[in-house]
Amino acid sequence: MQNEIINRVANSKLVTIDLEEHYPEGKRILFDISQWLLEGIVLKEQDFRKAVKEHDWSQYQDCYVALHCSTDAIVPGWAFLFVSLQLAPYASKTVVGTLDTLESILFAEIIPTINLSEAEGKPVIIKGCAHKPIPQNAYVLLAKRLQPIAKSIMYGEACSAVPLFKKK
Repeated sequence: MQNEIINRVANSKLVTIDLEEHYPEGKRILFDISQWLLEGIVLKEQDFRKAVKEHDWSQYQDCYVALHCSTDAIVPGWAFLFVSLQLAPYASKTVVGTLDTLESILFAEIIPTINLSEAEGKPVIIKGCAHKPIPQNAYVLLAKRLQPIAKSIMYGEACSAVPLFKKK
């Protein structure tokens, strides 16, 4: 079979790590607390506490929640804590910030748990194309973990990887 097509990538020692495989499933919610502020800008403690207590928190079961305030209100630090404690029995994770902040924090917790033993002493490609919102910070954290153990690190796909690091 002289014209047999050989998949050199499949036969190589190349290890591909796809962060999308580690993406935690669950609904992401950006929760705006300005709805409970007087005219969206003033926190009246008694009214705020009442609104938070009356809210149905069970709807956030197994969700990932990013708390924020969409207005220029000066929100006391305890307000986000108070809301987060109501979410605690239901939400998988609660952070203060944007959905990007949420994803970054999730991956900062996930990256240290990924088994990278198969990457030791081998060339590694960090897969770059993702259909899910993988934050740039996740790639940085993964590369940092790989650097001491991988022979080389590339980014992208096997057919068009960009070299980033090679052990001397």
